[in-house]
Amino acid sequence: MRVPTQEIILPNTTVKLYIRREDLIHPFVSGNKFRKLKYNLLEAKKQNHRTLLTFGGAYSNHIAAVAFAGKENGFKTIGVIRGDELSSKISQNPTLKFCQDNGMEFVFVSREQYRLKSTEDFLCNLKNDFDDFYLVPEGGTNDFAVKGCEEILSNEDERFDYICCAIGTGGTISGIINSSTSRQKVLGFPSLKGDFIKKDIRKFAKKENWDIISDYHFSGYGKVSDDLIEFINDFYKKYSIPLDPIYTGKMVFGVIDLINKNYFSEDSQILLIHTGGIQGVQGMNLKLSNKNLQTINFND
Repeated sequence: MRVPTQEIILPNTTVKLYIRREDLIHPFVSGNKFRKLKYNLLEAKKQNHRTLLTFGGAYSNHIAAVAFAGKENGFKTIGVIRGDELSSKISQNPTLKFCQDNGMEFVFVSREQYRLKSTEDFLCNLKNDFDDFYLVPEGGTNDFAVKGCEEILSNEDERFDYICCAIGTGGTISGIINSSTSRQKVLGFPSLKGDFIKKDIRKFAKKENWDIISDYHFSGYGKVSDDLIEFINDFYKKYSIPLDPIYTGKMVFGVIDLINKNYFSEDSQILLIHTGGIQGVQGMNLKLSNKNLQTINFND
């Protein structure tokens, strides 16, 4: 499946910048979530499962995508949600309300319990409660997800010198690395602090033509600043492309900042991968409004 690639015209540079609009791939299962779920859904059907179970936080793009994709493909869906205090706040949370409206059943657990989600005891308890289900990891990353993300690039993309994308659990960049050419450099921009993600990427990536740029996480996952929000709003005014504040917005901010700092050689061609996530903007705006801070505005 091919989606549009738009050029981003920047002043005072010979660098050519483009963005792959994966956010347009599906209205509710957009970007890398569509890619990650594609082969997982096929495998779940192959194994004759009727239920998908997965994990995520209050505003998770992955949770929302699984809820809609599950309903669309005839699966029951179960979301194990980080934060037991959210059980009484579903109607106030646009992501959880969307999931509920699409038939997802929730299991709310404390943050302490959530850290144990990959342990044998935790999973055994879930199997006792829900019988047989197809387990989709948090963020969707597994071999099937990486296979789907390998389809983001095509032969036409060999002209690009750099491929840039945001990083959550590492599945998307792993797929991009695998389908890139050895001549290309793949740059990942983590949304979380720490270098642990390199180990996760190495589980799936088959090449060494990649690097991590760790300077643009804005203090960590889910954290934003006035500068980032202003950048996202200004980017939309200039190019009519919405960016989410958790992943792609930070990556695009970082790439343009690096261009301005002459990180890339002259006449480099750079492809940015827009991984979707726009559904999370509404939740972020609620948090910002409660703090009387500037919000994200995609109105012309």
